[in-house]
Amino acid sequence: MATSVSELHQAHAHMLKTGLIRDPFAASRLIALAATTTNSQTVDYAYSIFNRIQHPNAYIYNTIIRAYANSPTPEHALIVYNKMLHDHVFPDKYTLTFGLKACANFRGVEEGRQVHGHAIKFGIECDVFISNTLIHMYANCGYFEIARGLLDGMLERDVISWNALLSPYAEMGLVDFARGVFDEMPERNVESWNFMISGYNGINVNGFLATALVDMYSKCGCIEKALEVFCNTSRKDISTWNSIIAGLSIHGFGEHALKIFSEMLVDGFKPNEVTFVSVLSACSRAGLLNEGRETFDLMVRVHGIQPTLEHYGCMVDLLGRFGLLEEAEELVRTMPLKLREVPVIWESLLGACRNHGDVELAEHVAKKLLELDPQDSSGYVQLSNIHASIGRWNDVMEVRRKMRAQGISKEPGCSMIEVDGIVHEFLAGEGMNS
Repeated sequence: MATSVSELHQAHAHMLKTGLIRDPFAASRLIALAATTTNSQTVDYAYSIFNRIQHPNAYIYNTIIRAYANSPTPEHALIVYNKMLHDHVFPDKYTLTFGLKACANFRGVEEGRQVHGHAIKFGIECDVFISNTLIHMYANCGYFEIARGLLDGMLERDVISWNALLSPYAEMGLVDFARGVFDEMPERNVESWNFMISGYNGINVNGFLATALVDMYSKCGCIEKALEVFCNTSRKDISTWNSIIAGLSIHGFGEHALKIFSEMLVDGFKPNEVTFVSVLSACSRAGLLNEGRETFDLMVRVHGIQPTLEHYGCMVDLLGRFGLLEEAEELVRTMPLKLREVPVIWESLLGACRNHGDVELAEHVAKKLLELDPQDSSGYVQLSNIHASIGRWNDVMEVRRKMRAQGISKEPGCSMIEVDGIVHEFLAGEGMNS
């Protein structure tokens, strides 16, 4: 694939020499390649190729119109569009969409009205792509009432329809109007939030809104945007700090999470239980053993926070990852009695025993699990798996014999898949249920 103008020249020369340039498909591919960037030089070169093609089809016309619509000279798209009409090549919905986008980009509302008229004439004005672009074109030109009327008149709207109106409001600094549309939207996507953030550019985003944005971006996988919002927030509260630390933890950026945590302490914020859950979780995910120990000690000794099940769980998981099973067991035994009676913490320790092949401790932990809940199969199953992993098949049979004697059966494996809006559940050894 050609990646520069010189390579395009070479490809063009080869097609001229071999006669491929007369093939509409081959010519259209060359034009599409030349028009893939918004650089004026490459777009003009694509147009020079286009001008030498006899009887270009709608696809070739659309390619050039789209290229100019996205270029620094979008008004040139309408010149090509007029040539298309003059050559009696019938425009389709993509042609009109690209033409309307060009009008929006150079704020040519009068030209946009004419393209709108063509959409009505051709009977495709109700197409959702054309409707969305019409809304954006009118709004971008400042004709918000017309844009809103088109939005309200759509029989089928999607999130892009709303964004088409939201975006110009935000870009023009009409934050109150943008917020009104944003609140009215039945659903929002990442772009919706991006538009709102751009609208608030220059306006302090603080408190609940900043925290919500950081949380939303983190959960959508856009940790860079979450950091951008966080860094641009002038007045942060403890929830804002907690949100970004949790986001960094989820994405595996443990050291960055610790850095933010240190900045929080330097800025005079007092961490709470939620803060330490996020920091300890970050240490566990990133395998930061010493930092995790120091954080746990800081929480208890300096800040006087009594560890909860979540804090202990993070530490057991962290110690288990490093094979420090005795230390993990000792930590569990020092937990308050109420927390020691919760099976999940023992299950975490048993999983670590399995990963590191510690059969003796695994047997002890499994017995503890059975004391807490004699009918729970997880302890038996994990212990059986540990025996099997080291070839102790007699012990495997003994564990299974005990399960049968107690009337305990392993819960079947389960998986689910959604097909045409219906969730189907598959159980091991059974048929399909919905």
